[in-house]
Amino acid sequence: MAKRTVMRSSKGKKLYAVRDKGGKFKDIQQYSRAHAADIKRGSGAEKKAAKKAAKKAAKKAAKKTTRRKAAKKTAGKRPAAKRTARKTARKTGRKTARKTARKAGRKTARKTARKTGRKAARKKASGSSTMSGVRKAAGKAVGAVERAVRRAVRRVTS
Repeated sequence: MAKRTVMRSSKGKKLYAVRDKGGKFKDIQQYSRAHAADIKRGSGAEKKAAKKAAKKAAKKAAKKTTRRKAAKKTAGKRPAAKRTARKTARKTGRKTARKTARKAGRKTARKTARKTGRKAARKKASGSSTMSGVRKAAGKAVGAVERAVRRAVRRVTS
C-alpha cells in the first residue's frame, strides 16, 4: 500500500493524499471515507487470523461429534426387562396421580355444590315460615347439586 500524506482541505476536513513515485499527487480522499474503506476491507494479517480461527473451530466441532457418536455406540440399548420395569413404574405413577387429582376435584366440587345449594335453598325457602321447611328445601337443593357434580365428574374421568 502506498504511503499517505495527511493534509486538511480549505473547509478544514482531514484529507489523505497518495503520491506516485514521482512525488505528484495521485489520489486525494477525505480521511473519514478512506478510513471507513480500510476498516471494511481488513488487512491481510486479519484475514489470515480469521481463517485460522475458523479452521480451528471446525476441527473442534468435528472432534466433538465423533466423541458423541462413540459414546452412543458404547451406551447401546437398555435390556428389555429394564425397559418394561420403567414403563410399568411410569404407568402406576400416572394412575395414582390421576386418582388423587380426581379425589381432590370431587371434594372441592362437593363443597362448592353444598354452598351453592344452601344459598339457593335459603332463597327458595325464604317464604317458608318454619325452620324444618327451610332444612328440607336446603337438603333437596344440595342433593340435586351433588348429583349434577357426580355426573360432571363421571364425564371428566371417563
